[in-house]
Amino acid sequence: MTEYDYWKIFPKMPKKVTIGDITVRDGFQHEEKFISTNAKIFYAQEMILAGAKEIEVTNLGNPAGIPQFRDAEQVLTALRGDAFKKRCERAGVKYDELVMTAVTIREPAVDTAIELRKKGIGPDRVLMMVSTDPEHHFANSGTTLTQYWKEAERCIKKAADHGMKMCGTVSTIWGSPITGATKLEDAVEFTKRFLSIGAHDIEHADHDGSASAAQVYRYFSMVLDAMPNPDAHLCHLHETKRVASASILAALQAGITRFEGTLGGLGGQPANFLDDCPVRGTGDYYYDPRFVGLITMEDLLVMIDELGIEHGYDVDRVLSLGRKMEKTIGRRLRSEAVINGRTLKEGHPEHARPGLAKLIQKVGEKPGQLVPPEWSPKAVLGEKWGPTAWKK
Repeated sequence: MTEYDYWKIFPKMPKKVTIGDITVRDGFQHEEKFISTNAKIFYAQEMILAGAKEIEVTNLGNPAGIPQFRDAEQVLTALRGDAFKKRCERAGVKYDELVMTAVTIREPAVDTAIELRKKGIGPDRVLMMVSTDPEHHFANSGTTLTQYWKEAERCIKKAADHGMKMCGTVSTIWGSPITGATKLEDAVEFTKRFLSIGAHDIEHADHDGSASAAQVYRYFSMVLDAMPNPDAHLCHLHETKRVASASILAALQAGITRFEGTLGGLGGQPANFLDDCPVRGTGDYYYDPRFVGLITMEDLLVMIDELGIEHGYDVDRVLSLGRKMEKTIGRRLRSEAVINGRTLKEGHPEHARPGLAKLIQKVGEKPGQLVPPEWSPKAVLGEKWGPTAWKK
């Protein structure tokens, strides 16, 4: 007999997951208009109150290159303020359990995080990034991989000395937008390298939507075979072809328990234009100018929720925030769930046409009768049925 229980077919699939929100950082960095400081603070705080326990709040790199985050200190100040802590307390949110992350691709940004930490407003976690493709890595960081590994090793120790965790991102796992196909084995090895020099956890990133479900399942199975602690691994998927949801399911099947997304599927590389002025960003776009964002938080959350997997969010509150985000950005975003909502088990009885009960009574049927009474209780197939029965 076929096994119908999904969790018996995929015994590594979790019953509980953590979904981090990275809207305010990764989501906004791709926008070619400045998102107001008030909006950044609003969405960060509201997503925390809606259930986010892990949240990326800013990028501490040089504002000359990424002016979207020139307000980093203001955002952190608001998130560390007593007023927000009191809101969390009233809402039953355990503030001390929140993990706020700032991206710090290079050492000067790590030093900035340390200074902010000394002021009492610094992040709990910082992030550095390597790509298995040396060309993609150079486009991101301006260094060779050898140079960067030594820099990361120094920064991990610095961060730890000041009470900050380091997340190591491994990118171009399933392919590079510059050089094409890459080897999964290289990404597994880079993961080991990051953990061996003291990284707290690893973000496994598909930065341009190259991943397919089969390769995602294969990769995360390789990762968990080599480093069998799901808490150490975070799945970060971008979207170009509307297939990332399939890859999320594949990652779940492999045993991954940590994911992240953005409201509306916002995100991508730092923009090279802001408001009315060109900016450095990452220089000329180093992949085709496709519609590239992250997995949509709203749709991901609805999918996880309807699988019956525990996630800790107020889904309806997140959907409401997704609708507000479309007004903030000024265009229709990627989420289908903000339009179509959740699948309600109770249905929509208000849409039922009147008169069925009277018709049943009029024709002499019993309530709940589904087939003619003279038919057998269970359908019986003949020797030939379907296409076979139609063959001469």
